[in-house]
Amino acid sequence: MPQLPAPAYPADVRARLDADAKEVIARYPGSRSALLPLLHLVQSEEGYVSRTGMAFCAETLDLTTAEVTAVATFYSMYRRKPSGDYQVGVCTNTLCAVMGGDAIFDTLKEHLGVGNNETTEDGKVTLEHIECNAACDFAPVVMVNWEFFDNQTPESATQLVDDLIAGRTVEPTRGAPLCSYKETARILAGFPDERPGAVEATGGAGPASLIGLKLAKGEVLPKARVVAPRDGQPGGGQPHDAQVHDPSPTERLSSHDAPQQTSASDPEFPAGPAAEEGE
Repeated sequence: MPQLPAPAYPADVRARLDADAKEVIARYPGSRSALLPLLHLVQSEEGYVSRTGMAFCAETLDLTTAEVTAVATFYSMYRRKPSGDYQVGVCTNTLCAVMGGDAIFDTLKEHLGVGNNETTEDGKVTLEHIECNAACDFAPVVMVNWEFFDNQTPESATQLVDDLIAGRTVEPTRGAPLCSYKETARILAGFPDERPGAVEATGGAGPASLIGLKLAKGEVLPKARVVAPRDGQPGGGQPHDAQVHDPSPTERLSSHDAPQQTSASDPEFPAGPAAEEGE
């Protein structure tokens, strides 16, 4: 059945959103380019992008509600139904999955009594499985309101959600202090995080992410694992005192390395007679 027009925001809320939207739109040469931050803005008001929020964005940017809906339903960071104060996302992409992400997700579903994209009855936690968080070197990763909780286990993740529900202070592994989902949405809309010390606490990449960069710069790292180049000269552009690793026969070599023994060239592992087609 056709839906009734979305209800309007209360006058005081509308006035506040109008002022914030004007500030956001001023950052862009064309007003429609402000749609993504405006969707975050209305999400900061209700905790999700409601029909009222989409109507506000459409009216403010002179777009159709169909154009706004197409964008709001495309990006997973926009919630389309009421959600919890804490969005708990468990990465179940390849590396996190094999490192324990699937087990973490299954444990949290059972522990919280909710499924994917569902919220606990107290409105505290929304559980979601998410794709790669670009933090594979800290796998398995759980994110709460887009802040990192690295190297998680089913036990640590269970304790994490219990602390969130109980209102205990929870510190991300790295990054800014945790805030509510609505507060996070306002920051994503482009407004400054005014909490004392929050910006300074964001920091940079973690040490596991920087190892490759340091190796690329030729810096010597303790117990660095450097594979000898194919010309056989130790170091290969690394300092002469860098540790050289001699791959064992059981290690998987690159297809770009020298040809390896195969069944056709290694008498110890004959392939046996080739069968004719159809035999």
